[in-house]
Amino acid sequence: MSRAIRLSLSLVLPLFAVLAAAQDVASFEKKTHVKTLANGLTIVVCERHEAPVFSFYTHVDAGSAQDPKGETGMAHMFEHMAFKGTPAIGTTNYAAEKAAMQKEEEAYLALQRERLKRVGTDPKKIQELEKEFLQAQEEADKYVKKNEFSEIIEGQGGQDLNAATGEDETSYFYSMPANRLELWAYLESERFLHPVLREFYQERDVVFEERRMRTDSSPIGRMIEQFLATAYAAHPYRNPNVGWPSDLVTLTRTDAQKFFDTYYVASNMTIAVVGDVKPDEVFALAEKYFGRLPAKPKPEELHTVEPEQVDERNISIPEPSQPIYLEGYHRPDYRDPNDAVYDAISDLLSEGRTSRLYRSLVRDKKIAAAAVGFTDFPGIKYPSLFGFYAVPIQGHKATELQTAFREEIERMKTQDVEDAELQMIKTRAKANLIRGLGENSGLAAQLAIAQARYGDWRELFYNIDRLQKVTKEDIRRVANKTFTATNRTVAVVETVAPSAPSSANGPGGER
Repeated sequence: MSRAIRLSLSLVLPLFAVLAAAQDVASFEKKTHVKTLANGLTIVVCERHEAPVFSFYTHVDAGSAQDPKGETGMAHMFEHMAFKGTPAIGTTNYAAEKAAMQKEEEAYLALQRERLKRVGTDPKKIQELEKEFLQAQEEADKYVKKNEFSEIIEGQGGQDLNAATGEDETSYFYSMPANRLELWAYLESERFLHPVLREFYQERDVVFEERRMRTDSSPIGRMIEQFLATAYAAHPYRNPNVGWPSDLVTLTRTDAQKFFDTYYVASNMTIAVVGDVKPDEVFALAEKYFGRLPAKPKPEELHTVEPEQVDERNISIPEPSQPIYLEGYHRPDYRDPNDAVYDAISDLLSEGRTSRLYRSLVRDKKIAAAAVGFTDFPGIKYPSLFGFYAVPIQGHKATELQTAFREEIERMKTQDVEDAELQMIKTRAKANLIRGLGENSGLAAQLAIAQARYGDWRELFYNIDRLQKVTKEDIRRVANKTFTATNRTVAVVETVAPSAPSSANGPGGER
């Protein structure tokens, strides 16, 4: 054991022992309570009375993996819609707005049908239908009070108002003063009880622009999109979270309503509330407000299983940018008995400046500006990927990174990790858990996700217990099983010179 590691352990372990005593599962059981409403919605409440505030996290068990066929990007699109308000919020006259929105939707569907004709498309008719749609859209927009839902929350002391769409879930969260608990329960339940999908097509344009910035204008974004489409042949993880362009431009408000009706049901939602609250009060408000959501069956689970990969897959992407290297290996989902071993391997490779990849590729070989190994990509709910990612420094190529990665992988497969390395992995896991529990917002997220994924928030702690039992032999065994050539997908961004402008488009050329 090196002197630096001995010193680190001597400082960290005593501190951890003090903190852990107040952060174990037994202490949380005293202040954490769970209730499932008659309609199937689950509420987790954790008391923390240090400050007069609370945070919440609404977990909807539907992400981009649930996007319907031909409608990729729908989960993300509905996340945007969930901020548009209700019949009482976001409008000056809902009765008139509702009628105008119906005309707008009818006009758009007529335009869509004409655009999607395989034969007999009439450009003049399309032009007329586009004009009718824009007129209907302008009429509906007259009644909109823009951003009123968000403004109410922020005006009542709400902070960090946001949402996120992942492959496995969609989440909504913010924090509020404790004396605004009932207002929160009303607002959060109303947007899922009576959502109004106003400004749908304007917001669809916003999402398309988001795609352009995150993917189309980003070499890394384009690489990841092509990498996942190559690594997965059948499973929806192959589709981009933000959606394929051709799907995005054909999403309709009618499609979004169907998605909401299918996945935004009480039995598919888990909410965690953490802070200066009393469980009985939260549960009473949950019954009063969230209990209004209709009881419906939980949506059917995905049944598509990715076929076993039988040979290495490679993709080279020419870009006028710096080179980038990414490779991934299929691994089981989070329920697998070896899930904690994958977490240990990820920590061994990537956690901090003492990690193997940083020391090897960045510090010693000096061939990479960054190098990491990471698990659960792009999600955890279904079998996913363990990835290796690096960016070479100037003068070095992606092939050098590949060689260095393979050396570190082979080392894991043939040599036991050192006792000090393994102990540090386990110590860091506990310390990271404690840090994650430190803020109401972080704890709310972890409680909701653990309750949704396992049916028991205590798994948040049990996962750490499982990691403490990981052995050297486990790491070698899982590395040899997973990191094989036939299970590997590689994507490389190769640097090419920018394309010269066509003379036809230059000064004086044709346009």
